[in-house]
Amino acid sequence: MSANAAVTRVKPAVPRRAESQESTETRYTISALAQEFALTTRAIRFYEDEGLITPARHGRVRMYGERERVRIKLILRGKRLGLSLSEIRELFDLYAATRNERAQLAKFLQMLADRRAMLLQQREDIDAVLAEISTLERDCRRRLRPEPQAPKKVGV
Repeated sequence: MSANAAVTRVKPAVPRRAESQESTETRYTISALAQEFALTTRAIRFYEDEGLITPARHGRVRMYGERERVRIKLILRGKRLGLSLSEIRELFDLYAATRNERAQLAKFLQMLADRRAMLLQQREDIDAVLAEISTLERDCRRRLRPEPQAPKKVGV
């Protein structure tokens, strides 16, 4: 086999333009988004099933716009912060209902405060467990020290 035969061509993760002349909106394929965000296509379809993104369909082909791309970025940010998909959906729905980000930002601030409080409590719990582990380790090491030998009695 020649060296050239082993090379596999990979399509770059570039957006595809919508084919319609009336729309100049950038469209993305599911593969391009999966590659851009290091996700599987199944994960993106799952977000669609959960109602978090709504791609346009051209026959059986899903085409994602900038709105879906931004939403995927926000979903991943929310997950990194520890938000559940239902909390992320709540934020999306809040914006969709009001078309005003003030209510969405206020809710997000509350979610962040709740998350911070939970993480601080977890930190305290972890610190307490680590302190207990240190105490138990010291006790175990102390008990494993060789016992001093009692003097042998000679000739009774």
